[in-house]
Amino acid sequence: MSTQGRCRCQSCTIRGLIGPAIVITIGVLFLLHETQGGHFDFQNTWPVILLVIGLLQLASAFSSREGHVDSQPPVPVVPTPPAPPPPVNPPQSYLASREQ
Repeated sequence: MSTQGRCRCQSCTIRGLIGPAIVITIGVLFLLHETQGGHFDFQNTWPVILLVIGLLQLASAFSSREGHVDSQPPVPVVPTPPAPPPPVNPPQSYLASREQ
């Protein structure tokens, strides 16, 4: 686990509620379908799920990001490689033998 905690800004908190809100909305729609004798079929009520998602996305977009903690680890700094060593001059005896 990360030693850095989850982000607690309002925007991230609202985004974390999208999944539970969808599950609750679907549960309420199924409950209404069962108790109201079939007037709330899925083909009639699926736009409600889209409305819930859209409202939570809008709330997240307009909420404060003050104190936001980025979830991505910092990019490591790659050290620059050392400079290559200067060229080595061949010994004079090698040069003299090549000239003959």
